[in-house]
Amino acid sequence: MQSGNCLDEGGVVFFESVGNGVLEQGATRISAYSMNTHYLELIWYKTLAELRAESAKAYIGFIWWIVEPVIYMATFFVIFGMVFQKGGEGFVPFLLSGLVAWKWFSSSVNNSANSISKKNAGIMSQVYLPKYIFPTISVITNTIKFLVVFAFLLVSLMLAGYLPTMAWLALPAVIGVQFVLVMGLAWLVSSVVPLFPDSRLLLANIMSLLFFCSGVFFDIGKVKGTLGALMKLNPVAVLLENYRKILIGGEWPDWGYLGLALAIGLAVLWWGLRILQRYDRIYPKVLI
Repeated sequence: MQSGNCLDEGGVVFFESVGNGVLEQGATRISAYSMNTHYLELIWYKTLAELRAESAKAYIGFIWWIVEPVIYMATFFVIFGMVFQKGGEGFVPFLLSGLVAWKWFSSSVNNSANSISKKNAGIMSQVYLPKYIFPTISVITNTIKFLVVFAFLLVSLMLAGYLPTMAWLALPAVIGVQFVLVMGLAWLVSSVVPLFPDSRLLLANIMSLLFFCSGVFFDIGKVKGTLGALMKLNPVAVLLENYRKILIGGEWPDWGYLGLALAIGLAVLWWGLRILQRYDRIYPKVLI
């Protein structure tokens, strides 16, 4: 009987220990969930604050989000469509569909490069925040502006005679792949620039090269041979081509190359996050 009592007592202790462990793990998970929810809310409210601040800088407010890219696209149309007389019939929709997507990409990456900077050093030294929050805010801000401009692009294309087809149902997939790629590159450049400030100059040159190698002004499908195959490895060029396939050609996207672009985006996303996590506590010291 005494032995049984010992077993009973041991069993009680064992189950109490296991129960406490489960409760601790549950509390940890709830705490982590609450913290992640708090960070998501912070990103959203900070994004809205950024958008309000930008609209407050101009007399016409948020309408500038549309006017600014329209001026941007009109400039390139005058240069390439009128001065150099490139393209031909259908060149305007072709150019606009590429420039809208490119503007989202370039603005997000360039703005994210300066997201972990001295202007945020104060808050980083006072309150702990995961550093991925700062480039994420830049990406979400530019994504919202892109969606507004993209909606006007769709209306313009319909007025020009490019009516919606079943292939337009694939647009969310293409936008989603670009979002992953943009976020990945934003995390990567924002993780490197604070450690190596001169990399801003390198980034500017890379973006200029990418601008002219991504088919913004020409159809990469017409580039043959080895060069054409190499261009298909450029995820930005693949995205622009698929936007045009859907919007102008009424065709379904190339799922194979779109999957490749997604894989590249996920790889860059993982790489950028790893660097941000590794130097998470170092950035505030570097920026002082």
